[in-house]
Amino acid sequence: MIAYRLALVFCVAICGVFAFRSVHAYQSERLFTQAQAERGKLLYAQHCALCHGQSLEGNPSSALSGERFMAKWGQGNLTIDDLYFLTKTQMPFGKPDSLTPQQYADIVALMLASNGYQTGDRELPPVSSELKKYRLSRQTTPAREAPARAAPAVFKSGETPVSSKPTQAELDSAGGSFSDWLLPNHDYAGRRFVDLKQINRRNASTLQPVAIYQVADESAFHNNPLVYQGVMYVATANSTMALEASTLRLKWRVDRKPKGPDGWTVHRGVGLKDGRVVRGTHDGYLLAYDAGNGKLLWERALLDRAKREMGFTMAPMLFEDLIIIGPAGSEAGVKGWVGAFRLEDGEPVWRFNTVPEEGEPGAETWKDSSARATGGGSVWAPFSLDAEKGIVYVPVSNPAPDLYTDSRLGNNLYTNSLLALDARTGKLQWYYQAVPADFHDWDLTQVSPLFEARVAGKMRKLITTAGKDGLLHVLDRETHEHLYEVPVTTRKNPDVPLSSDEGVHACPGVLGGVQWNGPAYNPGLNMLFVNAVDWCSTFRKAKEFRAGIGGFMGGTAALDPPDKSRGWLTAVDASTGVVRWRYESQRPLLAAVTTTSAELIFTGELTGDFIVLDARDGKVLYRFYTGGPLNGGIITYAINGRQYAAVNSGNATGFWRAARGSATVLLFALPERKP
Repeated sequence: MIAYRLALVFCVAICGVFAFRSVHAYQSERLFTQAQAERGKLLYAQHCALCHGQSLEGNPSSALSGERFMAKWGQGNLTIDDLYFLTKTQMPFGKPDSLTPQQYADIVALMLASNGYQTGDRELPPVSSELKKYRLSRQTTPAREAPARAAPAVFKSGETPVSSKPTQAELDSAGGSFSDWLLPNHDYAGRRFVDLKQINRRNASTLQPVAIYQVADESAFHNNPLVYQGVMYVATANSTMALEASTLRLKWRVDRKPKGPDGWTVHRGVGLKDGRVVRGTHDGYLLAYDAGNGKLLWERALLDRAKREMGFTMAPMLFEDLIIIGPAGSEAGVKGWVGAFRLEDGEPVWRFNTVPEEGEPGAETWKDSSARATGGGSVWAPFSLDAEKGIVYVPVSNPAPDLYTDSRLGNNLYTNSLLALDARTGKLQWYYQAVPADFHDWDLTQVSPLFEARVAGKMRKLITTAGKDGLLHVLDRETHEHLYEVPVTTRKNPDVPLSSDEGVHACPGVLGGVQWNGPAYNPGLNMLFVNAVDWCSTFRKAKEFRAGIGGFMGGTAALDPPDKSRGWLTAVDASTGVVRWRYESQRPLLAAVTTTSAELIFTGELTGDFIVLDARDGKVLYRFYTGGPLNGGIITYAINGRQYAAVNSGNATGFWRAARGSATVLLFALPERKP
């Protein structure tokens, strides 16, 4: 799945380990010394703090100490050996099992010390048979508080929003809008194309920042903003806000306190329709705010943590009276689905199982039926929609366990698949599986843009799909014919089977290919533009797979050193698949790509640079350092005759090895003409 998940799987599993109540009196054992914990502190600072914070506080990933995760993960029966096993086989991210056994034991000692365990006169040994003897229990008693009332599963304000816009007709015509940006990828077709020419190749070099809004959030900032009638809507894991789109002045902001356990705390955006701002949350809720004032209209708890459903990270698709969305969490062993809910109140309407139930079509592609219960197939990237036919296109992520295929023999439908579903009923129309029987964590992440082009002399209705395997595919939406595929990053050893003994160096790596921001299509040039990651891994299947301990990775995927990573922006002839040009970045390219009728491309780099390129040849026309990595949305629109480019700058998750930066929205425009 997306890059963020692997580190968070580690965090989530670690968090769960400490809270288990002991059947052994660990307090009397005191299995580690102060000196050992101090050694662990030095190792942690060197290998772990970038993701989990200097004091294990969990910034930008989840915390490894503190009452919140103790209360959240207070059930279970794991041992110190489970914690040691997880730490050794999964960390440091990208280089698992790269420390000595004693060093891993020292880091575990630090974790224990940070959660209230007392030091003693003997060290924690890196010996599995010894560590298995001791189960973990809460070491401190939280302060007494008045019992909190359980949050209701459904809340409704009983009020209607102050506005009833944007309407369905406006969403249907969003592809032609230059003043609004109504969906995460601009329009239902996901073309990320805007008919604006004020900023062009002659004047792009004179762009300047004209406004800035500090979101004050240091978590990963993947948000794709929306703009409607001069108002921009921005979201993070726990905050939602409305800004004036020409000045970035704050109109309203809601900072929500989670009501359930943390899930994947990456958030990629909201939906907007009929006066409602709709979003999912990492603690498993779907909710709607009044777009005019930010007042909560309704909130509904949807996810089942007993089934390892780890929250919503994607922006929802809004169509007619439906909200279409699905949960993330393949590496947690989720059994994936995508569903529709009423825009009025979140009431469930339909559900399609991306990992089929017994008797459903596709179930036969899982040779062991029990594997489907934890088979993955979550969704976390944007959908596209053929509004005329009412077909929603869904990208489904990887099967679980990711690398350990022994427990899930077969092609594992509908993982790594493009699904074409009836948006009103959820009925499957057709599908295309890009990576059957995946053993690299090569999610399908993109099912856009939808466009029409002449192929071999015939006009066809097409769909683009891409993912972490590093291939851009184009299919005919009507005949379902696969027309061509184009490598957009390095591909090496993609079909070499994994073993538990010898590692296989393969490309793309576990963070490779096309991630959460997909291609753009320029109809004037008839070209597709796509950002991609070029970063290889050494994959190794686990010798021992412990289901649920450390998630469902089922092996390791050691990344090459960060200086071996890079990014590609590839321009492809949409009719033939011929590569027209490529732009190389010194680090992976994760940010969104937007193109205009002025034949420009707006995008950004993990280095923190916002760049404007000539879409004809890839020449860089403008570059501006924003102060933080760019891995979220970059959009353009016009207000009162002035064209703007809005850039989301902020943290990537720690394992991307990028400079830190707080979440910030920056607005660029040409200098105003003097009277």
